[in-house]
Amino acid sequence: MTKALMIQGAGSNVGKSLLVAGLCRAARLRGLSVAPFKPQNMSNNAAVTVDGGEIGRAQALQALASGLEPVVDMNPVLLKPETDVGAQVVVQGKRLTTVKARDYAGLKPQLMAPVLESFNRLKSHHDLVIVEGAGSPAEVNLRAGDIANMGFAVSAGVPVVLAGDIDRGGVIAQMVGTQAVLDSGDEALIKGFLINKFRGDVSLFDDGYRMIETRTGWCGFGVLPFFAEASKLPAEDALDLPRGGFGEGLKVACLALSRIANFDDLDPLAQEPGVSLTMVRAGEVIPAETDLVIIPGSKSTRGDLAYLRAQGWDIDLLAHWRRGGHILGICGGYQMLGRMVHDPEGIEGSAGSTDGLGLLEVETVMTGDKSLTRVEAVHETTGAMMQGYEIHIGRTDGPDRARGFARVAGLPEGARSADGRVQGSYLHGMFAEDGFRRAFLDGFGVQAGTQSYGQVVEQTLDELAAHMERHLDVEGLLALAR
Repeated sequence: MTKALMIQGAGSNVGKSLLVAGLCRAARLRGLSVAPFKPQNMSNNAAVTVDGGEIGRAQALQALASGLEPVVDMNPVLLKPETDVGAQVVVQGKRLTTVKARDYAGLKPQLMAPVLESFNRLKSHHDLVIVEGAGSPAEVNLRAGDIANMGFAVSAGVPVVLAGDIDRGGVIAQMVGTQAVLDSGDEALIKGFLINKFRGDVSLFDDGYRMIETRTGWCGFGVLPFFAEASKLPAEDALDLPRGGFGEGLKVACLALSRIANFDDLDPLAQEPGVSLTMVRAGEVIPAETDLVIIPGSKSTRGDLAYLRAQGWDIDLLAHWRRGGHILGICGGYQMLGRMVHDPEGIEGSAGSTDGLGLLEVETVMTGDKSLTRVEAVHETTGAMMQGYEIHIGRTDGPDRARGFARVAGLPEGARSADGRVQGSYLHGMFAEDGFRRAFLDGFGVQAGTQSYGQVVEQTLDELAAHMERHLDVEGLLALAR
């Protein structure tokens, strides 16, 4: 039978996604056919799969680490927050419904079946499946109907290794406390632990490490030093994106919207030596010296238009444009640049219409159909080939559509203002295409670096696997799988 191993966290953001990616690459380098799996993810950072659905972007990176195309079975339940109290529920790649957080518990019992179906399908095609938990099993108040952590592990019979984040402090309490609150049946599935994100002399934690082993009776699989090169991999959390002032080079400011989505669009730009990228966060102004403002994707276009105005960014954007600055809107950001956003059916919230920023002569109408498409395109102004993906609801049309951002199958995609300084496109992932990124930066008089972004990501995954091999008992971890 196919073997499986689950990495759960003693808290959120302990580095589970990166650990799973590294283990997937290490297993692949051993000649194993390995696949990643996350039963339930909560993220607005999504990827379009080869089978026409969407999954969490972290699972797409883990698929890359495994040498696979991403498929919907790798993340059968994806929750995409639309408001502070509600989220869209995507099951096996397709939108099922939108629910409030308090109502999700009533939905979960229906979701274990597709979760196990997807897991078993992956098992039937691979030697090994490495599973990532969500949040922490210590949240025992959420244990009833759980599909993300111990509920899944028990149902699927998968052994668990608990990861702790020492960078936050209190890692001994994280481990010992987790064991203390778990019931005996769940705790029996935990076969060991590891410590992540250590900075400095690892030997200084020897006593703490032994204390965890003694208090819990769990096997320790090592202490992993902080992996600084992780910044070269697609960002999983918008909080990981650059902040602060500008350095030298092309000054690019991206608005940190409250429902920012698919923000890993920015990663290839952030790594360019001739580009200085910063996120403009709540309460901050768009710096006057900015050359290019990017309005990124959003899970709630009308909601984030209100958020944008609450920060005063609409005023900043108009001032930036009047100074001769450039603006690029991607997906939801593209919709915001138009005259109006209409939602007659209340798909994103209450039905109605919202004034856009009025910098493009287009209007958007939200519809129930979601576009989930991988796209090949030609950039209109440079002729550079592009590959990207669309993941959005809504149709956008108007006079500026006659000047497309790109051409897809010979037809215009996106829109440009008459002076070309305001542009919008539905294409995510465009900057990962080396040729297009170089042509785009050349338009600003910036010479792009010589490295291929895709090669940098592949090399970094190899380095991550080697880093884990040096500091963790990877052989022992893989031997746990059953």
